[in-house]
Amino acid sequence: MNKYTPQEKIKLSGFNNLTKILSFNLYDFCITFDDKEKEEYINYINEKYSSDKILEISREVCKIIDSDIISESKMDYDPVGASTMTLMSDAQGGKWEDVSGGGSGNGYSAHLTKSHLTSHTYPDASDPDGICTYRVDFDIATCGDIIPLRAINYLFEAFECDVVYIDYVVRGYTRLANGKKIYNDQYFNSIQDFINPEILKDFEFHSDLNMPKDNIWQTKLMVKEFGAKRFIFDEKDVNHPDIDKKMLSLYEEMHEVYHLH
Repeated sequence: MNKYTPQEKIKLSGFNNLTKILSFNLYDFCITFDDKEKEEYINYINEKYSSDKILEISREVCKIIDSDIISESKMDYDPVGASTMTLMSDAQGGKWEDVSGGGSGNGYSAHLTKSHLTSHTYPDASDPDGICTYRVDFDIATCGDIIPLRAINYLFEAFECDVVYIDYVVRGYTRLANGKKIYNDQYFNSIQDFINPEILKDFEFHSDLNMPKDNIWQTKLMVKEFGAKRFIFDEKDVNHPDIDKKMLSLYEEMHEVYHLH
């Protein structure tokens, strides 16, 4: 496969039409010992990761990948969960068009790119053993010169990640000025190439599924055994007589989610 210098990459025939999709799916686990703690955990998660808080994270992602925010929407669900959507434009290479409306002479900008960022949260406190789970699906779909993989390290910092699935897909093609089709404007071996090594040190299991000829990559990670203090909801439970049993249930749950069975 031919590689191109940065100078060659910008000699495109029109707009960069490559669609790049990053899906960052994380699970955060927590140990509770009774229904009261479960309820407190859900309330804590709903407050810490409300739609307003998730939008703040989305705005920071937009800064990191050099995109302009066009519009935002959000929703908090009853009893749990939140969703957000951010419509964005490539700050470097997006296309805009001035359109006159209704003969009034007033112009407005119409968004012609198709970049967006969505998030959905799924708190779960229904496990009979008291192992609570907070799941976040963060999806970034871009068209243009935006590289969504640049946001990965920030997403690790913004959330507590115990099990993580990261998928990256590139679709479509764009052309060089000489007419040659380009099916990917960035070449790499693994999503892990973009993850800070200090972050990777916290994870015991690393697994890749890479199909570069098909422009498909996946990385999944599971955190190391850090001990009960990382996972308990109430610090006083660190010496609870059932903590060893709870930790066993926790890691069984984590392994199941990591392996999908």
